Amino acid sequence: MMEKLLRDVEYNYNLINERISEAAQKVGKSREDIKFLAATKTVDVQVINYAVSLGLEYIGENKVQELLSKYDDYNLDKCSLQFIGHLQSNKVKQIVGKVDLIQSVDSVKLAKEISKQSINKNVNTKILVEVNIGREENKSGVLPESTYELIDEIKDFDNISVSGLMTIPPISENSQEISEYFNKVNKLFIDISDKKLDNVSMDILSMGMSSDYYEAILMGANMVRVGSSLFGARDYTK
Repeated sequence: MMEKLLRDVEYNYNLINERISEAAQKVGKSREDIKFLAATKTVDVQVINYAVSLGLEYIGENKVQELLSKYDDYNLDKCSLQFIGHLQSNKVKQIVGKVDLIQSVDSVKLAKEISKQSINKNVNTKILVEVNIGREENKSGVLPESTYELIDEIKDFDNISVSGLMTIPPISENSQEISEYFNKVNKLFIDISDKKLDNVSMDILSMGMSSDYYEAILMGANMVRVGSSLFGARDYTK
């Protein structure tokens, strides 16, 4: 069973890399310009480490408790561990110093706590600001028109570095509609980059998941977060 799963992961890994490369070339980029992050929610560490052995350089967890339960077993020598899910302020101290990037910052309160815990642990934590591009009430993220204001307010907090934007667009079967959401975030990303704010690098535009990473790359993403297309359908009831 495990042997077949690992074979499937290898096949999927190669296929995803081919599609990333194809999409990148369409917009004048190379495969190396796009960061492929594996969303590893519910995935066994043995399987994650196998993907890392194939060349996977970025992994992302959605839940603090799951990240902590796996932490000692990740092979992080050649891989960056990131946090990509909704993060509560009272759990920040549990992951600061363990992750290289927190992708889901959407408030001054959360940024302030990340700064506080980073100072306490004498580390610098990179963060992305999450944009709620679909204005969905049930999703976290700052509204597009408030993104610059949030970044301007948190950019000088000690021991954190604003490194770009992240978004999760509304679910849609219409690829054109999805692409329009991605394009709006890309324009926001470019506008903020052009302001050349101190302590804001805007290096990463993280958007696109298993169903839409190809479209995301065409619209400017340089990091995609792929889970089920790599690891197969997962049981979220666990």
